Amino acid sequence: MNHRRAQRAGQAIEVIVTVFSQTETAITIDGPAGGLEARIQAGSESGSLAERGLAAIVCHPHPQHGGTMSNKVVTTLVRAYRDLGVATVRFNFRGVGASEGEFDHAVGEVDDLLAVHAWLAGQRPDGGVLLAGFSFGSAVAAGAVFRMESVEHLTLVAPPVERYTYDRDGRFPCPVCIAQGERDDVVVPEGVIRWSETRLQSPHALLRYPEAGHFFHGQLTELKADLARTLERQLGVDS
Repeated sequence: MNHRRAQRAGQAIEVIVTVFSQTETAITIDGPAGGLEARIQAGSESGSLAERGLAAIVCHPHPQHGGTMSNKVVTTLVRAYRDLGVATVRFNFRGVGASEGEFDHAVGEVDDLLAVHAWLAGQRPDGGVLLAGFSFGSAVAAGAVFRMESVEHLTLVAPPVERYTYDRDGRFPCPVCIAQGERDDVVVPEGVIRWSETRLQSPHALLRYPEAGHFFHGQLTELKADLARTLERQLGVDS
């Protein structure tokens, strides 16, 4: 770590800044139920969003069904952000891997995410945040986004909208990208598509994959490319 001084309200405040390097680094973040195992990485310096100072937090699928931050959809999202020039943070919810605590039915997990966001804000106080989640992780991200500041974009992959509350009166506080496989046997694809097309009123994009199941086997490369293009469009990158 290194240190820098920031002037706020006429006072010199010392801010500890973690150096996000091109090599993914293992760290522990203090969470409400104990330490949270996490990995951080800098974005590519040549990415189209590299000058924006953005960082993305990515949330993993259901802990009680084998979900961890090493899930292939999660790491695909991380690579998509990284190649765009966005720093990334992925982490294990409470009770997963080396993270302390116990599963808490998407209640305590929202608090875990808020703790990660608070940590990130301390490291990059002037940077915008992108938020993403896969399956259960998308429900956690949707539950937390209304309690966060500086979130510029939300990505929801295979969101189980029939099981959790997502929007508020058809709206989110930022643009949203939704990715859904139409052969999903965990989430009801028709429900996600109907929710996106008939209920959501805030800016959003729906990416549909006719041949993809829940875990996007054989479709991850396409998902990564589609997400990158959608993020550039929704965040206003000049073509």
